[in-house]
Amino acid sequence: MNRALKAAALCGSALSLIAVAGQAQAGGFALREQSGYYQGMSFAGNGTTGPSISSIFWNPATITGAGDGITFESHSSLILPSAELDYNFTRGAVPWIGSASGKTGDIGSDAWIPASYNAYKVNDSLFVGLSVTAPFGLATKPSPSWGGKWYNRSSEVFSVNINPTVGYKINDMISVGAGVQIQYLQVRLKSAFPLSASAQTAEVKGDDIGFGFNAGVTIKPVEGTEFGLGFRSAVSHKLDGEYIQPAGVLLPSGTPFAASTTGITAATMTPEMLTFSVKQRVTDAFRVAGTVEWTNWSRLGTIHTKPKSGTMATPDLKFNYNDGWFFALGGEYDYNEKLTLRAGLAYELSPIDEKIRSARLPDNNRYWLSAGLSYKVMENMSLDLGYTHIIPESTKINIGPGHQDYNPAVGRLTASADSNVNIFTASFRYRWGGKH
Repeated sequence: MNRALKAAALCGSALSLIAVAGQAQAGGFALREQSGYYQGMSFAGNGTTGPSISSIFWNPATITGAGDGITFESHSSLILPSAELDYNFTRGAVPWIGSASGKTGDIGSDAWIPASYNAYKVNDSLFVGLSVTAPFGLATKPSPSWGGKWYNRSSEVFSVNINPTVGYKINDMISVGAGVQIQYLQVRLKSAFPLSASAQTAEVKGDDIGFGFNAGVTIKPVEGTEFGLGFRSAVSHKLDGEYIQPAGVLLPSGTPFAASTTGITAATMTPEMLTFSVKQRVTDAFRVAGTVEWTNWSRLGTIHTKPKSGTMATPDLKFNYNDGWFFALGGEYDYNEKLTLRAGLAYELSPIDEKIRSARLPDNNRYWLSAGLSYKVMENMSLDLGYTHIIPESTKINIGPGHQDYNPAVGRLTASADSNVNIFTASFRYRWGGKH
C-alpha cells in the first residue's frame, strides 16, 4: 500500500490520541469538578485551607486544616453539557465521500464525576491523606452518520488518579505538603475510514499507568488572611494499544486491502498545573476568596505514534495547544451556625483557539457562574451542594487549508458550535475520632 496515502487516511481517522471532545471542564480535556464544596464558589480559594479537605487536589499543604481524628469526604459532580454543531462539509479527493451540511444534534455526553478524600491527623504537626479523583475525561458522540464523521465519530477518555499525601504544619503561619500521583489513562477514538467506500469505522485505543507528584505551601501572615500555592506535576504516559482499520480500497489503483489490527504505542504527557489562591476574612461570618490557575497545555505539541512491529504508516498527532488560564472570585457567608451560603464567578482562557480547534474538541473561552451551600447536620457531619452554569464564547471550527488537521483527501469542515454546560454537585463530609 502506498505509504503516503495510507498515512493521510490514518490522519483523517485518528486526529487526536488523547483529546476528548466536548465539554471537559478545565480547558482541553481536563476536569475541574473535584469538589462539591468549592464548586459553589467557581473554585475561588481552592488552594487554601477550609472546612473541606478537597482542597488537597490543588494544594496538598491544605491537609493541615483537617480536624482531629479521621476525616472522610465523598464528592459527586453531574455534568450536563449541551453542544450542537451547525456544519458544512465539502468533500476532498476521495470520490465516494459526499459533501454535506446540517446539524449534529447534541454531541455532548452527560457524565458523573466522583472524588473521595481522606485525612488523618497524626499529631498537631503531621497529617497524612489519600485522594482518588478523575482529573481527565469526558467525551463527545455525534450521530455516526453526520457529514464530518471522517474527522470524528466518537472520542472517549477515562482516568483515575490515586494521590497519597503528607502535610506538615511548621508553625501557625506556614504549612507544607507533598504527594505522589498514580494515574491510569484510557483512550478510545473512532472515525469513519476515508478509504472505505461504506464509511466503516476505524478505531484507536490504548491505556497506561503513569506517575507524578504534587506539592504546596500555605502561608497565614496575619489572622484571617491566607495564601496558598499548589503544584500538580505532569504525568508521563506511554499508551499501549491498537489501531483497528477496516477493509478498504487503495487509491487511485482501486486495489482492495483487508481489515487489520496493528499494535501501537504513543508517548504523551498530561500537563502540569499551578494554583495560587487567597482567602480573606472580612467579618466573623463573611469571607472572600480568589484563585489564579495556570495549566501548561503548551507541552502538548506533536505526539508520534509507532507500530509495535512492521512498517505500517502511523500519523503524527498534532496538538500545539496554548497554555490555559483560569481566574475565579467568590465569597461565602455563614447564615447561622449550621448553614453557609456561597457564590462565585470565573473566566477561563481555553488552550484551544480557531487555528487548531477540531471536531473532536470544540473548546473555547468560557464564563462560570456558581452558587452553593453547606449544612452542618451535626458537629462532625456536613453536606455540600453546588451549581454552575458555564457559558462559552462564540465557537467556530474551520478545518481547511492551513489547519493542522486538514486532510485534502477527506475534505473541508466548517462549523459553529452552540453550547452550554450545567453542573450539579453534592458532597458528604464526616469526621470521627479526636475532639468534636
